[in-house]
Amino acid sequence: MSARSEPGSRAPQSVARPAGLRTRWLVIGVFAVLVALVAGVSLGPVSLPPGSVAAELLNLIPGVHLDSGLSEREIAIVTELRLPRVVLGLLVGGLLALAGGCYQGVFRNPLADPYLLGVAAGAGLAVTAVIALGGAGREGAISGLPMTIPLAAFAGSLLAVTMTYVLGAAGGRRGSPAMLILAGVAVSAFLSAGQTYLLQRHSDSIQPVYSWLLGRLATAGWHDVLLVLPYAALTTVVVLLHRRELDVLAVGDDEARSLGLHPQRTRYLLIAAASLGTAAAVSATGLIGFVGIIVPHTVRLLAGSSYRVILPMSLLFGGAFLALTDVVARTAAAPSEVPIGVVTALLGGPFFVIVLRTARRVLT
Repeated sequence: MSARSEPGSRAPQSVARPAGLRTRWLVIGVFAVLVALVAGVSLGPVSLPPGSVAAELLNLIPGVHLDSGLSEREIAIVTELRLPRVVLGLLVGGLLALAGGCYQGVFRNPLADPYLLGVAAGAGLAVTAVIALGGAGREGAISGLPMTIPLAAFAGSLLAVTMTYVLGAAGGRRGSPAMLILAGVAVSAFLSAGQTYLLQRHSDSIQPVYSWLLGRLATAGWHDVLLVLPYAALTTVVVLLHRRELDVLAVGDDEARSLGLHPQRTRYLLIAAASLGTAAAVSATGLIGFVGIIVPHTVRLLAGSSYRVILPMSLLFGGAFLALTDVVARTAAAPSEVPIGVVTALLGGPFFVIVLRTARRVLT
């Protein structure tokens, strides 16, 4: 009797807790996105009242007509200059964090990240090659993305993650975080060398790409946002629909097969989806590192270890994180602007050391 009563008493807790936790953090995540949106639009060379900005943003909703008190010039600053940049930051940050959480689940590796696995370097090399060799021109990747650039970045990111996975598995410890990260460092170095060679050989035609390589959210309006949006939507839908499968994969392939899951097919699909999102982000904003490791780990520490929670929360908090980081990049050294990739590296470097220390038992 007691053996039956104990499972019966514990089951409601194990079922109810993730649902309540997910609801609470969902509200907090949406609130964080809204705060980042208002702050990103309000702060800049011309500061605008947050309340007026919020009212003007609400006016974008059909049927809403509020008096924001802003002049026509200030409304143009909000809707045509700052809002596209902030929305792009929300999309890119969400994609990088979602991809990082997805890679961590697929490889069962707490240190997996688009930047550390070489995925971002592969996408960056492909974009540089398209601009240098494919005739994208001086302004191709800076003021409006050609359609070929995200596709080339996707091919480069898939090549990089495949090279990292194969090289890491060649060490004989397929599940070792250390082997995978070392493989990612080696692949990143190799691809970065090729990128440096292209930049040196074609410095006259792609000089503006140097600033892109450091990461930036400057846009020429809504063009980049509209180009990234379909890739972001596809990546988000595929990854979130398979978040339960990542929890199943965490217990092992044999158990996953016994539950009717095809582990390898699921991994390939999720790797392709995460690489597509990373490629779209890199092609739009350049190399922005560590977002994919900072945000998922923070969510894991605060909200729980289930990927049903980690992935949607990483999407929300990743967007808010990068949008707020962009505010720091724009205001820290005003009137000049610090590359956002530099800011995320300054935050991500110490964070990665902390994560590495906490994962030392796995690495040995």
